[in-house]
Amino acid sequence: MLRRIKMARSTYYYNVAHLDTTDKYQTVRKRIGEIFAQHHKRYGYRRVCSQLRNEGYDINHKTVQKLMQEMHLKSVVRRVKYRSYKGEVGHVAANVLERDFSTQAPNRKWATDVTEFKIGDRKAYLSPILDMYNGEIISYTISDSPDLRMVMNMVNSAIRKVKPQKGLVLHSDQGWHYQHLQYQLALKRNGIIQSMSRKGNCLDNAMMENFFGIMKTELLYLREFKDMDHFKQELKKYIHYYNNDRIKLRLKGKSPVQYRTLYQ
Repeated sequence: MLRRIKMARSTYYYNVAHLDTTDKYQTVRKRIGEIFAQHHKRYGYRRVCSQLRNEGYDINHKTVQKLMQEMHLKSVVRRVKYRSYKGEVGHVAANVLERDFSTQAPNRKWATDVTEFKIGDRKAYLSPILDMYNGEIISYTISDSPDLRMVMNMVNSAIRKVKPQKGLVLHSDQGWHYQHLQYQLALKRNGIIQSMSRKGNCLDNAMMENFFGIMKTELLYLREFKDMDHFKQELKKYIHYYNNDRIKLRLKGKSPVQYRTLYQ
């Protein structure tokens, strides 16, 4: 056979001696599949790699990327934005934040916005407050109508939960809810400084936009829902998961609550 295929005997025996048919990544592949499934296909290779390292695996992110490609595991990204701007219907606050999203402690800079969902022939609206320190959702309301009560319940819930210190900045767009006198008085009474994005500039509230994009990608576009009530139940579960279990690379592989707990 060797003469027929014109291969030297030494070459054949060298390759036989060095042939290793075992997959040294077999255990890692299994764990990657489990992590990917556990997080409902929401994790890309960087976040999977970070989770593996949290569990004690010594592995490079490029290796994880290659393995996930071989396993055909890939997350999907898609984003949508609800617009609440109706012109100047009240007082427009200054852009105090000026895209400076950095902060060294929890509850110094918050962001808020409203986003819309449609399941079948019904719509629902989510109004959350996000802490820029760690991306944690401090409070939120889910409503069938984007009314003022939705936003006020969210703000009052956050104030009761955190008891904010004077100087906390709460940033939003110029949506009509945030121009309303009742909303602005609630902030003023609690020593909260109001900040607003410039008109039509979504980058001024990039952290809130980023949360909505992630949440819709990992929940709304990834799952099928029987009806709006089913979606609302899953949305509440997702926000708990986002705060407590979903790791962030910028938080050194910790979830928002884990990172805040370490700080405190």
